[in-house]
Amino acid sequence: MKPIYQRLNLFIDGQDAYTFVPVEPIGAQSLTIHRATGDIVLNAPNTPVPSTASRYGKTIYGILGMISLALSEYVIVMTGREHRARLMGHDIYRAADFDILPLNPNVSVQNPQHPVEGHLLALVRSHLLGGYFLFSYGWDLSRRLQVQWQDQENQERKALWEVTDDRFFWNKFLQSRLTDTDIARDLSPYILPVIYGTFDIRTVYIHGHRIQLCLISRRSRYRAGTRYFRRGIDHEGHVANFNETEQILLVDEKAAGRLSLAESFTHKLSFIQIRGSVPVFWAEINTLRYKPDLQVMDLQETVDMMKLHLQEQVTEYGGQSLINLVNQKGYEQPVKEAYERTVSQVEIPDVKYQYFDFHNECKHMRWDRISVLIEKVHDDLVNQGYFHLDTAQDTAVRFQTGVVRTNCMDNLDRTNVVQAALAKWTLNHQLKAIGVLSDNEELDDFDALSRGFREMWADHADLIAKAYAGSGALKTDFTRTNKRTRVGALEDGYKGLMRYIKNNHFDGARQDGFDLVTGAWTPQKNPVTAATLIADTRPLITRSVPYILSFSLFMICAGLTLPRTSDYSLSYYFTLWFIIASLTIMFMMVHGIEYVSWPRLIPSTDVIYYEGPGFRSAHNGKGFTGSLGQKLDLSGQSDGFGARLLLNGRKRALTVNGMEEGTKKRVD
Repeated sequence: MKPIYQRLNLFIDGQDAYTFVPVEPIGAQSLTIHRATGDIVLNAPNTPVPSTASRYGKTIYGILGMISLALSEYVIVMTGREHRARLMGHDIYRAADFDILPLNPNVSVQNPQHPVEGHLLALVRSHLLGGYFLFSYGWDLSRRLQVQWQDQENQERKALWEVTDDRFFWNKFLQSRLTDTDIARDLSPYILPVIYGTFDIRTVYIHGHRIQLCLISRRSRYRAGTRYFRRGIDHEGHVANFNETEQILLVDEKAAGRLSLAESFTHKLSFIQIRGSVPVFWAEINTLRYKPDLQVMDLQETVDMMKLHLQEQVTEYGGQSLINLVNQKGYEQPVKEAYERTVSQVEIPDVKYQYFDFHNECKHMRWDRISVLIEKVHDDLVNQGYFHLDTAQDTAVRFQTGVVRTNCMDNLDRTNVVQAALAKWTLNHQLKAIGVLSDNEELDDFDALSRGFREMWADHADLIAKAYAGSGALKTDFTRTNKRTRVGALEDGYKGLMRYIKNNHFDGARQDGFDLVTGAWTPQKNPVTAATLIADTRPLITRSVPYILSFSLFMICAGLTLPRTSDYSLSYYFTLWFIIASLTIMFMMVHGIEYVSWPRLIPSTDVIYYEGPGFRSAHNGKGFTGSLGQKLDLSGQSDGFGARLLLNGRKRALTVNGMEEGTKKRVD
């Protein structure tokens, strides 16, 4: 595989060009990006840097790509990295810091000339700093071990970006300016793919064997986003919060009696699981209530899209064992029924459906009851198997021929617990199959391995949950300790509160960051037409209510410290401000949709005001007149708060930044 430059020096030639020069090897071809035209030029070997150029103060560890906003195009470079570990002889890093360099010399990143440009830059910067991006200069983190082994002859002739799994090539849109040029192959040493996911690795010794246990998750860039703004399936068969998780087991049989530091292993084993949102059209509409309004949209293409999704998974992984953990009663029941109704109409021989009532089976903290589910899917786990390489043999010992696809409502907390249990069951069988453990031994008999396994899966669960829901995962006390505790339940309550706050008041901007960086939405080169992205066009009374509430609470607190000349007069005082505070809270709850942070780039209007067949749990938050005739103008929101309700009976085309709703660009 062609190498990627690991360190670059950047030289800025005034307002003319950026020149990237590899630190090693000396004399390698430098890369110049002309600021006036945006042209990308690969210079001849040993080309000297212009004498007028000044060196940038930071070392560049990789070019993430380029993005075009309203006033300028920008080069995004990595200026900080964190070494995570070594895997298969390759260093694995986490991208830790970034700089954004404008091509337009008249544009300042620190002080943008137009507020729209500043807003878009803030979205990009927030996404980069808030994500968990992983990369390697010589190892393809985007593809599982089995695929890399099967494609080893082909990948030796290609660059890393050419073989990267398209689903997990997170910065593919940013790199498209380089990969879409005629000299893309020659630019390969500068094209660094990154994944959005998790990585952890632990080393232990058991019975003289050196064992490395590694856990990698890869998040799909398709239908990417936040918890309440990306649910279900889209019209291309992609589902929200799709993650591939790979557990890699490396065993060295020659490590007995010494502390081996060698990076060659006798056995290499891999076990894959996937998760993804329930593959039907559904949503949860935020209304400031703790439980959003649940909506299932019964569209004509639902069956076709689920079939497309499952066929893609069968093509990619083999047989599918679908485990559904959604509750069969109460709030979640309509989603479960829609899933089962649709999957019964999808006739794919390699797909099996299994329902498990997680909350009922494991109530009263009986988490050991997950063994009931493992018994139900035992045959599938055995038949699908895992990937196993033995260096003593020329061919693979066995292949994984299918995967378990697990989901709950969010594909986070219950899914994490079940996936960890399935991974533990498989790890036990792998260790016994290669002779590390005897038939009467279990993973839990070895404290170091057991503790490392639990911590890896708990940390993995936290990172996936933070990326999607904004807080760490729930139920990780069980994953870490094999026990459900009351302290863990209290921590879950706190995390649930943090999720509520972030999902209602901060996730709109986060979703816009996802859509902007992945290329789901692209701006026009005119910030004036995009001014509605930063304007608040709600009626004055709507905007003033939160301030009235804040002032009322201030007055109540102030009243507690006032001199008490008369308890009778103070009672009137407190009654007045309590009534005002109560009325403002009531108003905000009735008009809850107006006070939610909605995405602006790709609005959710079609989902909020869906009127076709399906299920809707309620129509909260739409004002005193209900949902009839009301349309939400998401183009005129302020930075964390809702938008305007248009009280007319006609539907109108919603334009954002000069484009009609739904006009967006998806880079595949």
